[in-house]
Amino acid sequence: MSQIILVVDDEPSIRELVSYNLSVNGFKVYTADTGTQALKAFQKYRPDLIVLDLMLPELDGVEVCRQIRKKSNVPIIMLTAKDSEIDKIVGLEVGADDYITKPFSPRELVARVKAVLRRSRGDNTNIEIETVLKHGDITLDESRHLASIDGQPLDLTPKEFDLLRVFLLNKGHTLTREYLLSTIWGYEFEGETRTVDVHVRHLRQKLGDESANPRYIETVHGIGYKMKEDIS
Repeated sequence: MSQIILVVDDEPSIRELVSYNLSVNGFKVYTADTGTQALKAFQKYRPDLIVLDLMLPELDGVEVCRQIRKKSNVPIIMLTAKDSEIDKIVGLEVGADDYITKPFSPRELVARVKAVLRRSRGDNTNIEIETVLKHGDITLDESRHLASIDGQPLDLTPKEFDLLRVFLLNKGHTLTREYLLSTIWGYEFEGETRTVDVHVRHLRQKLGDESANPRYIETVHGIGYKMKEDIS
């Protein structure tokens, strides 16, 4: 039987994006667009996990989480457009199991959902599948915020680490500079796409990559970059 996910967000585009990506990964998805509707849907559908936006009409995500926690230990992943430490702390203190900031990669969200469900079942035998990304001789441990190549640690800045993570989550797929800018720096970042080029160049240097004949990160001229699917 498919596991049930309740997606709560007042933005139709976000609900549709999250619902679609969870559905194609085998989950049964229900949605709500207000805090009040979220509580009703929780009672009706008894979901296995809730993806809950922090900023909601009627009741915000913190209050919804607080009320659900009085009745259930169902896993909750908070969504928010904010990126401040205090919002993250408040969400976790009222009982959220994980926290992801908009904009986010749909693949990352699905991976987080699977990881949280796996932990909630007490099944830790394969947790590394979701928390450690491996591609060829590159390893990225999200939980410990460590990256290495051929077993040797990579000294990455936070933005370089995030950039590598996004490339690994989307290997083989071309990512535009605008997408990378919005995903890594956020929608409100006012820098130019050249910022992406500079960080990709630095990341390549640390990977020992050559821009003219790259083994890892390939330039798609006029569009952006992609992590090569075959790096053997």
